[in-house]
Amino acid sequence: MKVLISRPMTPAVEARARAEFNAEIRKETVPMTRDEMLRALREYDVVVPTLGDQFSAQVFAEVADPRCGLLANFGVGYNHIDVDAAQTVGIAVTNTPGAVTDATADIAMTLLLSTARRAGEGERLVRAGHWQGWHPTQMLGHHVTGKRIGIVGMGRIGQAIARRCHFGFGMQVAYQSRSPKQVDYPAEYVADLTTLAGYVDFLILAVPGGAETHHLINAQVLEAMKPSGILINIARGEVVDEAALIAALQSGKITGAGLDVYEFEPAVPQALCEMENVTLLPHLGTATEEVRSNMGLMALDNVAAFVAGRPLPNPV
Repeated sequence: MKVLISRPMTPAVEARARAEFNAEIRKETVPMTRDEMLRALREYDVVVPTLGDQFSAQVFAEVADPRCGLLANFGVGYNHIDVDAAQTVGIAVTNTPGAVTDATADIAMTLLLSTARRAGEGERLVRAGHWQGWHPTQMLGHHVTGKRIGIVGMGRIGQAIARRCHFGFGMQVAYQSRSPKQVDYPAEYVADLTTLAGYVDFLILAVPGGAETHHLINAQVLEAMKPSGILINIARGEVVDEAALIAALQSGKITGAGLDVYEFEPAVPQALCEMENVTLLPHLGTATEEVRSNMGLMALDNVAAFVAGRPLPNPV
């Protein structure tokens, strides 16, 4: 069986792919073009896509009888794949849950601490040679320990963030999700998102992307946040109405934001780049050697099961 991997992978993943499968690894780091996706569906038995490879219903509709039988997605999020349309033409879809949990939760805490304590702004000050020395009111930020954190989405990643906040920083955890969760630490369920936004000091987004969560954080939610509030997004860029966020930051309705993802990624609005109270990361959520290797190996586990005719370990 022919396997196409849509982006370069870590050495461990590429070595296994070449050893176990008839694998072709695409050299480009940018998303596949429409023509490349159509060719992939026609000429390969398995495709390993990832974020940005937009396998839409329209793409599947153009391939009447695809050779491809599996899209083994590299990543836990799969909103770039129309799963229903794929299954309609006989293509299964898998993902890599679990492998990304801790690394993504760590990035959420990185953004929270960096934004609240103005670390990015401080580093830029030092690098520019403008720091004039310590004084008692220099760059006063926001204390994190003991504050109330609001988590939107209480799946694996949301719960991992909550554990860090509670056990690591003594924070009071509140959350919003489809239903209450059973966890081994104090966590208050708040059913209404706007109510949660106004109740907490910091709001962290940990929901999947897709139509159900598109612009979940809109002007109304941002308006409900405290003026001292900070928004952290490690979910998907389109979960936040970026224009509304910029307006809220510029008007002082909220104090700051920490972003690892963007609505029109990789484009980042100049308005955000110019704000000192915003921490901007280039989608680093799972960017460690160990995690990316684990993700790739998990994707290949799905490929191996498909090739052998076994049940898929991680169907979506």
